[in-house]
Amino acid sequence: MPGGWTMSMMWMRMPGHTWGEATASFLAMWVAMMAAMMLPSQVPVLWRYRHAVRWRGESRLGFLTLVAGLGYFFVWALFGLAVFPLGAALAAVEMEHPAVARAVPVTVGAVIVIAGSLQFTSWKTHHLARCRETPAGGGIIPANARTAWREGMQFGFRCSLSCANLTAILLVIGVMDLRTMSLVTAAITAERLTPAGQRVAEVTGAVVIVTGLLLITRVIAFR
Repeated sequence: MPGGWTMSMMWMRMPGHTWGEATASFLAMWVAMMAAMMLPSQVPVLWRYRHAVRWRGESRLGFLTLVAGLGYFFVWALFGLAVFPLGAALAAVEMEHPAVARAVPVTVGAVIVIAGSLQFTSWKTHHLARCRETPAGGGIIPANARTAWREGMQFGFRCSLSCANLTAILLVIGVMDLRTMSLVTAAITAERLTPAGQRVAEVTGAVVIVTGLLLITRVIAFR
């Protein structure tokens, strides 16, 4: 399966590279991917943050908004730093054990089904609601860099929890799969920004479950 091969290569250390260099390379790719994926849904939040600070008459709006955005992506960088060792270890096991490699396509399908199922849980409802909250609850935010960084990190943390299951789909298929990346981006943006966000999440979950089941069925049928 191409997705399984992509998943393994994504985590492998290139010849001549140290693990530190491999980690840095992955993080650069990861943050770039997250910037492309999350900006459509993050821009309205940053605009609301900017509006809340503007009520204080702050003249450094651009700088403080940038700091908030950097705080947001810093959380995603930490998330990438956490998943890379796990991905590298699993990829190494897959490369060394053919039986594990043969099980990867079915495992990918199972992860996709689980990710879709989580869209219907109270866990998803709770974290999606928090992710859709207005910065500082709609109040006025202190106009300083420390608060801007904290606001960005808080939104990044809420956001990463809300879409962790959908991000998992991208991780198992391959972060460089542009079609999957585009679909996940559209789903995350729609469930955060549309008025019926929870309904969008449920529709997305149904589509994801069916996709995962079809993938598993196809893999079993061709064995």
